[in-house]
Amino acid sequence: MSSTTILSAVKQTVDPATEVVFNENPDANFVKSNKFSYAIVVVGEPPYAETFGDSLNLTIPEPGPSTITNVCGAIRCVVVVISGRPVVIQPYLSKIDALVAAWLPGTEGQGVADVLYGDYEFTGKLARTWFKRVDQLPMNVGDKHYDPLFPFGFGLTTNLTKY
Repeated sequence: MSSTTILSAVKQTVDPATEVVFNENPDANFVKSNKFSYAIVVVGEPPYAETFGDSLNLTIPEPGPSTITNVCGAIRCVVVVISGRPVVIQPYLSKIDALVAAWLPGTEGQGVADVLYGDYEFTGKLARTWFKRVDQLPMNVGDKHYDPLFPFGFGLTTNLTKY
């Protein structure tokens, strides 16, 4: 079995008559002028290991935030976050129609496409609290000021083919 990126998996999963358009850094005019039905926006952290992954702000680097703003501000979208930990996502939630924490799928982009296109249903619960802002950290269940974006154990089951 070979490895797949999320993009190649999406291309393999959709009907052959469906046009899949990839643009690494689309602007709002590109999105609006093409009359897309919907978008899958994949953003996340760069690969890291050990101390190289240390981050004090836990934000998604550019062009991630501008892509979310440009694409999700113009059409219906699902945002897939690739990260090894919760990252700052709250500023973009009002523009996002669906959010998927894919964590670190490695070479298995097909697994992400499988749930996006309904071959398998989403399942799972957060194994850690997803914070709203970095200044809330550390945050643990039971803390006096526990006010997460998504609480420990949050999760759902859904099928986006109904979307």
